[in-house]
Amino acid sequence: MNASARPQPELRETYRAFRPITTRWMDNDQYGHVNNVIYYSWFDTAVNAHLIEQGVLDTENGSTIGFVIETQCQYFAPLSFPQTVEAGIRVGHIGSSSVRYEVGLFAQGAEMTAAKGHFVHVYVDRETRRPVPLPQELKAVLEQLRSPG
Repeated sequence: MNASARPQPELRETYRAFRPITTRWMDNDQYGHVNNVIYYSWFDTAVNAHLIEQGVLDTENGSTIGFVIETQCQYFAPLSFPQTVEAGIRVGHIGSSSVRYEVGLFAQGAEMTAAKGHFVHVYVDRETRRPVPLPQELKAVLEQLRSPG
């Protein structure tokens, strides 16, 4: 792989919504930085909290739920406790029943991502677990998060 093809950190301005996340003592691993598995938890927290606040995700009674079918994270700089992390959210793709959420993790106030990643949700009927079209209310919120270009 040549150097120009390596993933690069991204600017804060490329994300549409932000959520602060406070690191916890238990997030650090024996090397003194946040363990890689915690980043995936932050992705889930940032996106799902935003959807709940927007009124388009009801985790207990909603008829449509999202299943993760793909996930990835790239790391550029360490994060550690005690530190506040800011999770930037955007939507990279909206399909008929799927969404690609993209999340950038920033040290508080930083302009470049310490890590970035994505996950793809396929939305399914809660009872049948079969894919369903995205609800219109959800699509409207997703459009607000859509990445330019």
